[in-house]
Amino acid sequence: MLELKNITYKIVEHGKEKVILDDISCVFDDKCLTAITGHNGSGKSTLTKIIMGIVKPTRGKIFFDGEDITKLSVDKRAKLGINYAFQQPVTFKGITVKDLIDITTGEENSTDKACEYLSKVGLCARNYLDRDFDKTLSGGEQKRIELALALAKPGKCFIFDEPEAGIDLWSFDKLNNIFDNEKCYIVVSHQERLLKKADKILVMENGKIAKYGEAKTVLKSLGSGYCERLKEGL
Repeated sequence: MLELKNITYKIVEHGKEKVILDDISCVFDDKCLTAITGHNGSGKSTLTKIIMGIVKPTRGKIFFDGEDITKLSVDKRAKLGINYAFQQPVTFKGITVKDLIDITTGEENSTDKACEYLSKVGLCARNYLDRDFDKTLSGGEQKRIELALALAKPGKCFIFDEPEAGIDLWSFDKLNNIFDNEKCYIVVSHQERLLKKADKILVMENGKIAKYGEAKTVLKSLGSGYCERLKEGL
């Protein structure tokens, strides 16, 4: 279980203090898919980066399986079983996709095993294992491979920042089926299909939690067309 207590994050912008996250307290359960949604600038990505340790909170504490991890580094959190997939994948010239799978899992994978990870995200795996993970891959291919790498990591908690970004509709349908009921998944998204698949939904507004609860209840309270309004920036 992942618990946030009174998480606040402030920055100084143009000489003035700006509150990005304001006293956030919530619990992310094991074996649960929680979708975080809200308008651009509401604090969604900052919240997930604080969970991973990429950004340090100004105030508050983070607990993972009862342990205070507030001051732990990114790599130490990863060793505890927290994994993060960026919205924009980082490419590596000269390193093949197979190399990255082996590095991620910490073992030499057979071709069949490596293919299993890529097949989960809708890729014809044998066409990609020997390719470099670089700019010769399309944005959608990079994104799906990065998702496969995230899922290949051992761990208990997986954080995905807008995993649907740059992925076509067919691939999104495949993506929507990769989340099982065995781990804690935290997914930043404004896609209605993904929100409907979630167990819980957390809605951010102006750095605060506006709504948090069972997905069906929260979606009903948001009303029809909510996701479309998010996309339009309203």
